[in-house]
Amino acid sequence: MGKENLHQSVEVIYKKVDECPLTDWQLTFFQLVYIISGTGALRINGNRRPYEPENLLLLTPNDYYSFDISSTTEFLLIRFSSSYVKEYKWQSIDHIECLLHYATHLSGCILRCQCDAVLVKAIVESLRSGIDHKDIYDEDLTRHFVNALIVIAARNISKIRPANLRENVDKRILDIIDYIQFHIFEPQKLKASAIAEVFGLSDTYLGSYFKNQCGETIQEFISNYKLRLIEHRLKFSDRRINEIASEFGFADESHLNKFFKKRRNISLTAYRKSQPSNLVI
Repeated sequence: MGKENLHQSVEVIYKKVDECPLTDWQLTFFQLVYIISGTGALRINGNRRPYEPENLLLLTPNDYYSFDISSTTEFLLIRFSSSYVKEYKWQSIDHIECLLHYATHLSGCILRCQCDAVLVKAIVESLRSGIDHKDIYDEDLTRHFVNALIVIAARNISKIRPANLRENVDKRILDIIDYIQFHIFEPQKLKASAIAEVFGLSDTYLGSYFKNQCGETIQEFISNYKLRLIEHRLKFSDRRINEIASEFGFADESHLNKFFKKRRNISLTAYRKSQPSNLVI
């Protein structure tokens, strides 16, 4: 186990490998991983998720990861530092770093829009060509391509929102949702009173404001979001149920099972057994 460091603010690396040379290494930077060809699985923070060609994966600072490679895989790795994201003057996305950090909960392809998948493939081909055929102004052009990929990643991550979110939703609601997603493993910070204090609102106003904008109460949103993540753990990780309970701040396995069964009408163990075997490729 070790750490990977970035020696400049942006790096683009092409690799073609039959096996992963690193196991459970920790990042100190963001890394977009585009699968050009090949199959296998990404292990990230204890979860295992299959990958295939044209998947775009996003790893965030402090993630532990490795790849289980089933067939020879071509990767394009796009690496950039947290300071690069913070310092760049994005035109309309002022919460982009929080959006990117949210991807660590997804552990799979972040692309949700087919038109963006086509665009990403073209950008990757251009970056790949730039590696093989050096020319003047390459560094500037590479940064423009990387910036485009960052915005596309943020756009697709932002689509994972409440189903009834109003089309012209207030920016403050997006900030509240980002806050909830970022602190989903910290129950004390998810209390209505704690959220209201962070955003300078009263508990009562926060409740009515959130429901008006999102079509569900703030506690319903927290529970539903937490439920999706727990389902993901059950499907794509080999973590024991008591470990999942601890991760999400439940007192014990029994409390987690009660929470899950109330909403899915099935026990945690039964749900896990009902899923296809996603841990083996």
